[in-house]
Amino acid sequence: MKLDGLVSGLKTGELIDALMNVAAIPKTQITAKITDRSTIITNLQSLNKSLQELMAKAKTAASPSSLAAFTAASSNESITVTAGPKASAFSTGVVVDAVAVPHSIVTAAGGATAWGGAFTLVAADGEKTEITPAGTGPQELATAINAANAGVSATVVPAGVDADGKPLSRIQLTSTETGEPARFALHRGAEADVEAGTSTDLSTEPGAAVISQGSDARIRLFAGTSAEQTLTSASNTISIGEDISVTVSKISADPVTVSVALDAKAQSATASAFIKEVAALITRIDNGSKATVGKVGETTTLGVFTGDSTVRTLRSALANAVQHPVDGVSPSTIGISIDDKGVLAFDAEKFAKALADDPQATQKVFSAVGARLEGVTDQYSDKYDGLLTQRITGQETEVKTLKTQVERWDVRLEQRRATLERTYAQLEVQLSKMQSQSSWLESQLAGLVPKSSS
Repeated sequence: MKLDGLVSGLKTGELIDALMNVAAIPKTQITAKITDRSTIITNLQSLNKSLQELMAKAKTAASPSSLAAFTAASSNESITVTAGPKASAFSTGVVVDAVAVPHSIVTAAGGATAWGGAFTLVAADGEKTEITPAGTGPQELATAINAANAGVSATVVPAGVDADGKPLSRIQLTSTETGEPARFALHRGAEADVEAGTSTDLSTEPGAAVISQGSDARIRLFAGTSAEQTLTSASNTISIGEDISVTVSKISADPVTVSVALDAKAQSATASAFIKEVAALITRIDNGSKATVGKVGETTTLGVFTGDSTVRTLRSALANAVQHPVDGVSPSTIGISIDDKGVLAFDAEKFAKALADDPQATQKVFSAVGARLEGVTDQYSDKYDGLLTQRITGQETEVKTLKTQVERWDVRLEQRRATLERTYAQLEVQLSKMQSQSSWLESQLAGLVPKSSS
């Protein structure tokens, strides 16, 4: 227990605390620096993350087909059209002669014990898969076929009863894919029996049937002309041009018109979204770099990026990437511009007009802007040697150094408090001794005074 000056009457605890507050001023200043640097680091890391996200989008924008957007249409619901970014305007008639179907068979009816032994699935390319069910029942064979993952699924189908009233079953087998390559045969017998020609094809047994023969989809382009062309596919999706495909669902004897056209609205939306994201990043840097000057007697508030040369040069690099000419052509001609206040804007009408007048030139300028932005974002946000990354690393190193200083100050201040407590404790002891000596001297002096006579 510590008691304030029992002898001196001084409030030594308060005196020590006041002296410690003065001694701790350097530590308080360092702690404030740590808080300030930590705030800066958090904001720089957030900015760096935004740059990395922008870099991925800039890479896409830099593609020669980044603005490609098409609408695809069909005159009949039996055909759907898909157009990718590498497509071009296109229109033709398509006649559907056949749709792709899976290969499917059903076995003859058999009793509960007719499904044991070895079986072999033979694919269209001759590949063989030997299957041995765990028992002799139809479900056990179906399970074994499904577990073989040989591109064929099996289902047990009830087939009535035999003369003795016992249940009969069939197994329906269907290829998991469509087209001629999906054809198969199920043989009763091991793989060696198939090779020797002594196995039995279950689809040829009495009572069995081929439900559907695996076949390809088949369409004709330019039907009825000297340029008539037949296209086939194992699936119902067939390519009819670069990045253009049709998916057929039923036969159509009459030509179905399919068309692909540029989607100017979607192209403008793509460009607008990208430029607005760049503009938002520049605005964010500007807002973080502002300094609010207070009135007389008030505090001046600095932004988190105020005075940061790395962020300032980043801002300039982003602005230059979007406003410098591309082979003598200003991006402002396609609606990308920065006004006298440094605000990046996108003019959708101007962009649409440029796209309509010269789509290739517009794509070239937009791609060049994207490529330059990709270069800037990579230069600053690269995780190893990016300029902003290095700035963050430098700030983190400084914070570590400051924290070490705080730890040393903690030790120093602890020692200082211990010293002050000892000093004031010794002061009390000395004062106590002095009081004792004073009392003794007073008693001695009192003894020297003679007693008065009556």
